[in-house]
Amino acid sequence: MKTSKYEQIYGLHAVQQIFENDISRVVDIKVQEGRNDAKLQALLKQAKQQGIAIQPVPKKTLDKLTENGHHQGMIIRCKANSMKTRISLEEVLTSITGSPFLLVLDEVQDPHNLGACLRTADAAGIHAVIVPENRACKLTSIVHAASSGAADNVPLIQVTNLARTLRWLQEQGVWLIGTDEESQTSLFETDLTGSRALVLGSEGTGLRRLTRETCDALVRIPMLGKIKSLNVSVATGVCLYEAIRQRLNISQ
Repeated sequence: MKTSKYEQIYGLHAVQQIFENDISRVVDIKVQEGRNDAKLQALLKQAKQQGIAIQPVPKKTLDKLTENGHHQGMIIRCKANSMKTRISLEEVLTSITGSPFLLVLDEVQDPHNLGACLRTADAAGIHAVIVPENRACKLTSIVHAASSGAADNVPLIQVTNLARTLRWLQEQGVWLIGTDEESQTSLFETDLTGSRALVLGSEGTGLRRLTRETCDALVRIPMLGKIKSLNVSVATGVCLYEAIRQRLNISQ
């Protein structure tokens, strides 16, 4: 399937991030007629200064284009910022000062979950998020909106063979910590400092067998109620912030 040269971004946080990172990517803008809130108007002022075409349209037009998404009155069309490749992962590791801190998502397919994971990864200082090429969500407009702009900040690296990439990371000295509800080892008693990649599985089935077997250690998030697992984006937040607590040497 041919990849589009353009992508549609909506949601004011996501649009603002595009403007801050590289406004030259923006081709044109559709804005809701009669909407005058301050943040939207500030973005329009920037766009006008750059000579970007702006088209006022009815709200129902934006609703249709975003399938009733949370567009907040603005959609931009911009030049596609394609997913990075294995070569870029090598470049990311080379550029890191200190210990690599990575997130691997194995077959996460819901765009809202991927967007939420990217948002948390950005907040946590993750150097890159790694996803498989097949049976995983791509970088869509929903992902951009759900990430509140983080999708334009954190390198999202798509790889053709996740297990091979994980083994390559091990060769670079990165320790792989996978999540598994059957593990006897708690996340909170596991060393998450140093060169680490946290590996989380899909919404329904968790880590695939080969991914799980490749990990250096498996941990579980303690579940004290009747529910046995967390949504992957929530689990990502728990894992990343326990890692931050340890890496910043914050007392419990």
